[in-house]
Amino acid sequence: MKGWCTEEFINYISFEKRYAQNTCTAYQHDLSEFQDFIEETFETNQPQNVEPEFIRTWIHSFITKKVSASTIHRKISSVKSYYKYLLRNNIVVKTPLLTIQLPKKPKRLPVFIDEKKMDLLKTQTKNIHLSSYQLSLQNLIMELFYQTGIRRTELVNLLEKNIDFYTKEIKVMGKRSKERVIPFGEDLKKIITDYLSEKEKNNLPNEFLFYQENGKKIHDNWVYTLVKDELSSITTLKKKSPHVLRHSFATHLLNNGADITSVKNLLGHTSLAATQVYTHNTIEKLKKTYKQAHPRA
Repeated sequence: MKGWCTEEFINYISFEKRYAQNTCTAYQHDLSEFQDFIEETFETNQPQNVEPEFIRTWIHSFITKKVSASTIHRKISSVKSYYKYLLRNNIVVKTPLLTIQLPKKPKRLPVFIDEKKMDLLKTQTKNIHLSSYQLSLQNLIMELFYQTGIRRTELVNLLEKNIDFYTKEIKVMGKRSKERVIPFGEDLKKIITDYLSEKEKNNLPNEFLFYQENGKKIHDNWVYTLVKDELSSITTLKKKSPHVLRHSFATHLLNNGADITSVKNLLGHTSLAATQVYTHNTIEKLKKTYKQAHPRA
């Protein structure tokens, strides 16, 4: 029987399940790590030979290295999906993961930027050494993250034709090719319009919304670095990623009275449980207000 069948599995989640490229890359990395460990430790390259004890030994190796519980959960999730695929295709007759117990994940609240600090970001003096196009590009990226809650990959692959100025809506292709529509206001409409004007002056392509000044499409790492640098000017938070702006978008909506189902749909979550984590921030804010304001708190 052939070995791990990893390439077939990655092709399956890429082309049939249509997982995002970043997700497929993470699966590939996790499975490669898993298979290397099994081969080196237990001297087998056949998935049907893997026993639950092999998995437990792998998990223990991470605990010994002080790898976080969240990372361990993610790696095991990758292996579980892989074995589901093998079962479905009759490559194995059982999965070794049924009796596996994972370390508990600590409950972590999403990190977000205070509303006043987000206002401060908008009024920051911009780098005078940048061109008007680059300034417009960077400003729109930051505002789009905060005003729509869009994911980084969604932003990078946003098509210019998917912005409707009449209805003030953006059509976004989310995880697993699930499409959703996000509304935007007059403020963002003007920022997009100003950017498109600069883009036209620079004779840049119009398939994707975002291009560098040299005509190359922007990429994930460049966007991450931009957001990190911009947020460094307004916050001392350790985490300064595009996802922090997505967290801020959701938290500020809930803090200002938005209902959780609407926020779920705006974020593109498939489950309400994924959105409920943001309500904890709202509760913590209420507790803080209570302690500060009530005479007997």
